[in-house]
Amino acid sequence: MIKNAIVTGYSSGIGKAICEELEKNDYNLIKLKSRLENINEIEKEIKEILLSFEIDLLVNCAGVGIFQPHEEISLRKIKELIDVNLTAPIVLTNLLLRSLKKTKGNIINITSVEATKHSKFSALYTATKSGLRDFGLTLFEELRKSGVGVTSINPDLTTTSFFDDLQFEPSTKEDSYLLPTTIAKTVIDILNTNGVITDITVRPQKFEIRKK
Repeated sequence: MIKNAIVTGYSSGIGKAICEELEKNDYNLIKLKSRLENINEIEKEIKEILLSFEIDLLVNCAGVGIFQPHEEISLRKIKELIDVNLTAPIVLTNLLLRSLKKTKGNIINITSVEATKHSKFSALYTATKSGLRDFGLTLFEELRKSGVGVTSINPDLTTTSFFDDLQFEPSTKEDSYLLPTTIAKTVIDILNTNGVITDITVRPQKFEIRKK
């Protein structure tokens, strides 16, 4: 039976890989056109979608990053990170939750390994990603009786365009980075699990980055 899924960040990287795996597993992908920073646009679009579809899966994957001294970050960038990484997933979950309860569906939040630790120059990014992770872990406790599964996936360094505008990127050395397909297949494993995996961190065997 075909199920309906909404995946944010579907155009590239981990989000694109997740969409490809979901399509192989008979999911119908509904792609949002709204900018994630605009709550009013999101609300209007979701209401229109729900007139035609019930949603079985929400994957909050879109994200932006910045790693620099906090006093050097512009207020515009602070707002952007909070809006995209934290506010948008919380809003989407709110708007889709009644539908997800009807289908006994799943919410999967793609956070970051940074949500599990504390790194230099990562205060803002870590705040948004750890906030999303804690939101998911707490929401699961609220939703257990409803049958809705909530999972946080915390990927370590993954080769995507995420690093294009950053001062560092994963090393090209073997076993020092993840592929987007690895995270995508993790999503499928979670959906096929008899039970709920509430939190999972995926890491390469080695850790090495290179400065640009």
